[in-house]
Amino acid sequence: MTFYEEMRTVVLGHGAINNSYLARFQCGDLTDVEVKEFAIEFYNFARFFPRILVSQLVNTEDEQVADELTKVLYSELGDGQTRHRHELLYRDFLRSLGIDVHEAMSSPMLPSTRAYIAGMEHLYSDGNHAKALGASFGLENMAITMWDHLIPGLTHLKTTRYPRMDITYFTFHRQLESTHEEAMEHAVAAVQGATNAGMSDQEKNDFRSGVNAVLGYLEGFWLGLEQRRAPDRKTRDIHHQVA
Repeated sequence: MTFYEEMRTVVLGHGAINNSYLARFQCGDLTDVEVKEFAIEFYNFARFFPRILVSQLVNTEDEQVADELTKVLYSELGDGQTRHRHELLYRDFLRSLGIDVHEAMSSPMLPSTRAYIAGMEHLYSDGNHAKALGASFGLENMAITMWDHLIPGLTHLKTTRYPRMDITYFTFHRQLESTHEEAMEHAVAAVQGATNAGMSDQEKNDFRSGVNAVLGYLEGFWLGLEQRRAPDRKTRDIHHQVA
């Protein structure tokens, strides 16, 4: 197994994309309150992610890696089409749910959401470039699985309860993710090929650390939303399990 394949296996088996909240979400099993909370909390990721990417880009010494990061950032900003800027697509999602953009931007983040955003900012701007690249690798390689949980749930909610819901942000991202994964594969290959010896053992350990750290923050984000479940909903679930 190559180092790239090893890291892919770590990502795909992590609790960041294998957890009770995403399992419920995939079935559309959310209350109206939970839908709104998800929409607002996830917006923080959508609007801050370009800034996080920039912080990594300006701290990256390897020019080939910087090239691949630039492709991801350019995609986030709409590939030259401003109307396709991802944060604007997310605003359409908010408005389709009757959520005012100002409300979403000014609502205090959950502690778990704040930890996720701050954690990503710290990791992506880390002076340890192997660790920063590992964080980026972890996030981009979990994305397809994440969208494949979110989109079916949103589609179900749109069909059954929210006919005006605009899920373009999510479906658009799902179509793009293979290119983001490819960019990360190229970035890892560039680092591996920078010397004849490839990445040192220390660099690989730092890379692993970045992967696990960013996925840990993401898992915390989902668990933070799961812990917000209404007490009466939790009680009904427990009674259902007992029955």
